[in-house]
Amino acid sequence: MSDPTIGFEHMGLDPRLLQAVADLGWCRPTLIQEKAIPLALEGKDLLARARTGSGKTAAYALPMLQLLLNRKVTGPVVEQAVRALVLVPTKELAKQAQAMIKQLGTYCARDIQVADVSAAEDSASQRSVLIEKPDVVVGTPTRIFSHLQQGNLKLRDSLELLVLDEADLLFSFGFEEELKSLLCHLPRIYQTFLMSATFNEDVQALKELVLHNPVTLKLQESQLPGPDQLQQFQVVCETEENKFLLLYALLKLSLIQGKSLIFVSTLERGYRLRLFLEQFSIPACVLNGELPLRSRCHIISQFNQGFYDCVIATDAEVLAAPVKGKRPGRGAKGDRASDPESGVARGIDFHQVSLVLNFDLPTTPEAYIHRAGRTARANNPGVVLTFLLPTEQGQLGQIEELLTGENGAPVLLPYQFQMEEIEGFRYRCRDAMRSVTKQAIREARLKEVKEELLRSEKLKTYFEDNPRDLQLLRHDLPLHPAVVKPQLGNVPDYLVPPTLRGLVHPHKKRKKPPSSYRKVKKGKAQNPLRSFKHRGQKSTPAAAHS
Repeated sequence: MSDPTIGFEHMGLDPRLLQAVADLGWCRPTLIQEKAIPLALEGKDLLARARTGSGKTAAYALPMLQLLLNRKVTGPVVEQAVRALVLVPTKELAKQAQAMIKQLGTYCARDIQVADVSAAEDSASQRSVLIEKPDVVVGTPTRIFSHLQQGNLKLRDSLELLVLDEADLLFSFGFEEELKSLLCHLPRIYQTFLMSATFNEDVQALKELVLHNPVTLKLQESQLPGPDQLQQFQVVCETEENKFLLLYALLKLSLIQGKSLIFVSTLERGYRLRLFLEQFSIPACVLNGELPLRSRCHIISQFNQGFYDCVIATDAEVLAAPVKGKRPGRGAKGDRASDPESGVARGIDFHQVSLVLNFDLPTTPEAYIHRAGRTARANNPGVVLTFLLPTEQGQLGQIEELLTGENGAPVLLPYQFQMEEIEGFRYRCRDAMRSVTKQAIREARLKEVKEELLRSEKLKTYFEDNPRDLQLLRHDLPLHPAVVKPQLGNVPDYLVPPTLRGLVHPHKKRKKPPSSYRKVKKGKAQNPLRSFKHRGQKSTPAAAHS
């Protein structure tokens, strides 16, 4: 347990860092922060395991910034150089880590520069950034090694601190060779932080490669928050159709409150589900590894800002135990073109997620834990709801075995839902499922990728000059490759279950962007030939005959 008497102000941090922490609303350090920060400031190598959402990024970012400030303030005057390197397995995590480091360094931005070099498409601009020798460089092993080979980045004489974030994924993502080659470009002595959600063989291998007499932190905490913060339910759906029917009822009858993250097994399933919901005017977006990095990060950003409430994601690329030494770019059928350095289920910080819905059962107990870790973060409450078929109850048993507490009480409680009350929606559900064909799914994926590429590349400069227009872009707009029947968007009152009448609002409209970003609607120019009205005096019959 964390000590309530220990605060950030007792850790010897610079007042500028304390001010940034206060701005973020952090009153006390989390357990991993309380244990790791003092040890890191003593100059020790760290091997730390803590659950997802426990504050690991700040646990290494704060001491890293403090050590860099100490070097600049108290040490001898030295030339500007890259002194800290942060390695992460995905581009999204790199962008997120950079954002957090910048937030914590808000009041010392003049002294500490941070650069993210994870995006391959920005190679030319990254070269100019690296010429300035930022204090901290964040990136994936592939991009860092590429810049080292090209001579854009030199670390042998300057690096003092190496961070490996989400270390248990670095080898499984196929970065083993790049990491080993990259280490040849580093000095012999440097401090290392190795942060991970699990300790496995890959972490042990990394420990032997980069750590020197480390302090190991295995925090005595459960892998997920307790039942007072995180409620976990499971519902057995007799058929695949029942899964679609139940999700439709939950969303259309507004039984799900707040933002939800829906996990499916493959990208193709994700688009099938999105097009299915589109039939009922239920907006959702798919977080697709085929999309440009800029688009993926924009989807996450808008979801966090509350532009839309439902995101569909797959963790197949991240957690499906890829073959070592190979990139997980070729996953299950329907996922072949996705970006091997993108990932959703692990590490990405979705804000204020009320519900994680496992539409498809995760493949492993570890995958379940990482999905569930997207909700109930910090001290916020959350719910995990898992759909499963009768044939999948054996897999569910493995998950429950991993999660069951010391008292043996079950963690995944049965979700009490009367399916017979929504039987009236079944014909609508079947109608919508028939409309979503394989051809429609292929067309939807192609259409969205083309549109996002256009937005990401062609309009990049325009959006940099007009950031408010970028805020107006939505990623949950209808794709309409399948025939949409407008009547399905409305729910007649007689179909609403009697127990819910008067409590639900099935005609909920699409959420609008925040008012500060709305465009002023201009009056539509009228066709003068159609709108012309004669304003002269009416002629009287007498005048007409005169």
